[in-house]
Amino acid sequence: MYVPTAKLRCALLDDFQDVGTSMADWSPLADRVEPVSFHEHFATEDELAEALPEFDIVVTLRERVPFPASLFARLPRLRLLIASGMRNAAIDLAAAEAHGVTVCGTGSSGTPPVELTWALLLGLARGIVTESNALRGNGPWQSTVGADLHGRVLGLIGLGRIGTLVAKVGVAFGMDVVAWSRSLTDERAAEAGVRRAASKEELLRESDFVSIHVNLNEGTRGLIGAAELNLMKPAAYLVNTSRAAIVDQDALIHALTEGRIAGAGADVFDVEPLPADHPMRTVPRLLATPHLGYVTRDNYRRYYGEAIEDITAYLAGDPIRRLG
Repeated sequence: MYVPTAKLRCALLDDFQDVGTSMADWSPLADRVEPVSFHEHFATEDELAEALPEFDIVVTLRERVPFPASLFARLPRLRLLIASGMRNAAIDLAAAEAHGVTVCGTGSSGTPPVELTWALLLGLARGIVTESNALRGNGPWQSTVGADLHGRVLGLIGLGRIGTLVAKVGVAFGMDVVAWSRSLTDERAAEAGVRRAASKEELLRESDFVSIHVNLNEGTRGLIGAAELNLMKPAAYLVNTSRAAIVDQDALIHALTEGRIAGAGADVFDVEPLPADHPMRTVPRLLATPHLGYVTRDNYRRYYGEAIEDITAYLAGDPIRRLG
C-alpha cells in the first residue's frame, strides 16, 4: 500500500471542456488527492516538464501526449500515469517502469467513434454543413445534390470491434458492405454480414464510401497514400476516425485540392490540436471535427470514473488495470 505523507496532486491533461472534475465523483479521494485540470494542450516536452514537476499522478486522454523516457526523467515526482483506454502507443512503458511509474488504463466504449463515423459520412453525403451555413446566412436555397447511400458500396478497411458496428449501420441503410484487412477471412466477414474484398486495391476501386477502422502500427502507417487515393472513384468519399498516420496527410490534401475524390471526413490529424495555419483547416471538400470520436458524456464518465478507481486501487495496493 502506498501511504502518501501529503495530499497528492493529480493532473488532468487536455481537459478542453473543463469537465474532468465534474464527470466523476472525486469526493472519496478528497483527503488524499487534489485533481487539477489543464484546459490548454502542452505541445512540447519542455512545456510538460515545466507544468508537471509537482504532480504525483497524471491522467492523459488518448495518445495525444507522448511520454518518452526523456520526459519521465524530468518528472521524478510522478508515480502513477493513467491513460484513457487500454492501448496507448505514446507511452514508453519500459521507461515508465525504469523510473518507478505505474501505468494503467480505463475502459473505453467503441460506440462513440462509430456514431461519429456516421455523422461525418452522412454530413458529406448530404452536404449538411454547406446547406446549413447557406440557410443560416441567407444563402441559396439548395445548392447541393446529395449522394445516395442505399444500394451503394461501403468499403471498410478493418473489421474489428468498431468496423463491425459501422458495418451493421451500413447494412441497415441498405448498403453493400465490403471489408478488407490483411488478417480478414471470408468466415469473419460472413459473421459480420459483409463481403471480403480480395485486396485493398479492389475495395478502393469498388467503394462509393471508404471508412478506416484499423489500429495504427508499422503495418498500417501510410496504408492509404497517393496511389491508393488515385484508385478511388472521383465521386467517392473517404472517412478516417481511426488514426491520422494511416492516411498520408499530404496525399489527402492534394487529392482534395485537385478534386480527385468527392470529399473526405476526418476526426484525426498529424498534429493535434491543429495549428492555426495548418492546411487541413482550409483544404476544400473536407468535413473535419477536432478528434471528437471518443468525446461523449458516457465515455467521459467512464474515463474519469475508472481513473478514480485506478487511483484508489493504487493507493490501497490493490490490483490495477495495467497498460500493456
